[in-house]
Amino acid sequence: MRPFSVEPDATGLLDAGDGQQIYWDASGSGKPVLCVHGGPGGGGGSFGRSGFDPEKFRVVVFDQRGCGRSRPGVADPAVSLEHQTTGQLIADMEKLRVHLGVENWLLYGGSWGATLALAYAQRHPERVSGIVLVAAFTSSPDEVDWLYRGLRRLLPAQWEAFRAGAPDPDGDLLAGYSRLLASPDRAVRLRAARDWCAWEDAVISHEWTGGRTGQFSAGTDDELITLARLCAHYYSHHAWLEDDQLLRDIRLLHGIPAVLIHGRADLSAPLRKAWQLARAWPDAELVVIDDAGHTGSPSMGTAVLEAIARFEDR
Repeated sequence: MRPFSVEPDATGLLDAGDGQQIYWDASGSGKPVLCVHGGPGGGGGSFGRSGFDPEKFRVVVFDQRGCGRSRPGVADPAVSLEHQTTGQLIADMEKLRVHLGVENWLLYGGSWGATLALAYAQRHPERVSGIVLVAAFTSSPDEVDWLYRGLRRLLPAQWEAFRAGAPDPDGDLLAGYSRLLASPDRAVRLRAARDWCAWEDAVISHEWTGGRTGQFSAGTDDELITLARLCAHYYSHHAWLEDDQLLRDIRLLHGIPAVLIHGRADLSAPLRKAWQLARAWPDAELVVIDDAGHTGSPSMGTAVLEAIARFEDR
């Protein structure tokens, strides 16, 4: 199976309230799909579109508020994060569904996108026909602590550099970075964003071959600031979810078919959480890819295409 090549045939900006304009685009025809990008703050781009046969699926991609082509962008420190919570992102998704006239849709999400897809599905299960999650992350306190503190055991030098970038290296690193990333001094914001993204790159560095490095640091200066600012904001608040809420409330998704695809070598989001989700969710299947980490591999790409194809007629 090969990825599909298709361009959007419709685009728009949705007025979501709070002064937010949410960018969306759509392509193909058939079963509705919503692609939920990672980050937070990564932007939708063309995330997920190539995995769906345009003759079988109507694929909607959107940029979560504050990032990508949505407006206003949070790289500007004058843009408050007052209206940035998981609940507000869920409301944006539901407004988009109504705006597009979709009765229910398949959710496709990866990494942070899995957090948001699960949170939306648990709030609106009647609007979800199925779920495909890649590199699932639920933003629970133990996962966030592992990603930004626990991994120092494996990457001590890189973590010390990340820690040194915070205003109080012995305090709350995420809260400290949040303050730096809201500084009116662009140089301060950019330095903090680069330090943040250097840590994110270090965590996935073992996954890259052939000289491909610096995935998180490869964006424009504004993209780096946006990503780091929203990551620090959401993860310092554990995405406004109670401890392990998405796992605890998985019963709300019983009856919704799902496939969870996860790399065994994923350091960013270790396999255990995906395994716990699948174990508690009778309608979910867990597919473990031995040669993949958080960013995937050719065999993971094949597994994703195969999982999506199973939803063509469901």
